Amino acid sequence: MQYRTLGRTGLKVSELCLGTMTFGQQNTEAEGHAQLDKALEHGVNFIDTAELYSIPPRAETQGSTERIVGSWLKARGNRDKVILASKVVGRSQNDWFRPGGEKPRLTPQQIRYAIDESLKRLNTDYLDLYQLHWPDREINIFGEGGTTFRTLSDADEVPIAETLGALGELVKEGKVRHVGLSNETAWGVSEFLRVSREEKQPRIASIQNAYNLLNRTYEIGLAEMGLREDVGLLAYSPLAQGYLTGKYLDGARPPGARTTLFNRGQRYEKPGVDDAIRAYQALAKEFGLDFAQMAIAFVTSRPFVTSNIIGATTMEQLETALTSIHVEITPELEEKINAIHQLNANPAP
Repeated sequence: MQYRTLGRTGLKVSELCLGTMTFGQQNTEAEGHAQLDKALEHGVNFIDTAELYSIPPRAETQGSTERIVGSWLKARGNRDKVILASKVVGRSQNDWFRPGGEKPRLTPQQIRYAIDESLKRLNTDYLDLYQLHWPDREINIFGEGGTTFRTLSDADEVPIAETLGALGELVKEGKVRHVGLSNETAWGVSEFLRVSREEKQPRIASIQNAYNLLNRTYEIGLAEMGLREDVGLLAYSPLAQGYLTGKYLDGARPPGARTTLFNRGQRYEKPGVDDAIRAYQALAKEFGLDFAQMAIAFVTSRPFVTSNIIGATTMEQLETALTSIHVEITPELEEKINAIHQLNANPAP
């Protein structure tokens, strides 16, 4: 396992990060603990969670993932051995995150409530990285409709300076060491950097966006910004919610798989997706590689990726993901990957 510097924080995080959003629905507490143990055995020191989790979002399971991670930290007594990241939800119509059914917004009051609740669930008094799960602005961030831009909204937005100021207070108090973004745009990253510079607020260390063989839109604008500004990508969905294993081809629904259980795979069920998957699958076979490992290794190998967030529901899946670090994306393989991308560019943004 290799380790990379998180932004300008000085923290060294493993090239693979364990995502935990299945803990609490698809995975039990015992299974979550086993996954965390296995990841640490393989050298992973970076754990990502969120107040939203587990997935899919439900009032009755909200916070369950943090509670499972927290019970593991308490049982193992190893808080100092891991770099722990969580997230606060952005603007939402879901009324179960805040007291009294208040709709989530990135206001100072709500951010303070959210961090205190997360810290209690996680059995810790600080987070190494606290991220805004998505913006307060109304933008297209989860591939709705296959477009990449939504007309500017007239909705009242919490000013970025106000949100960042609230995060700054948490840093001063020691509840948060560093801050990051998630599901953000190039404009959003630029604005957060500007505000942090001009108002002497915490500097954004990272951005957690989707990035995989079916969605390389991060390369357009954000990759250069990240490299030049030392804002590292924490790439999520390297397997495109499992679609880059080929298990959902032709509408297949394997028993127990996430899309089978929850019917939430629409982001990866768009025209051209199956054609791209077949092409990448054939390429992996040509090179004698496990398809999933090739897809994960490609993400890990990108120079703008600080850490690649892997997730699993079985220990076999987790082992496959963890051992993907041994797959080399050679120049020849990369050339052929890019050739497929040229013909099947970003079918699932």
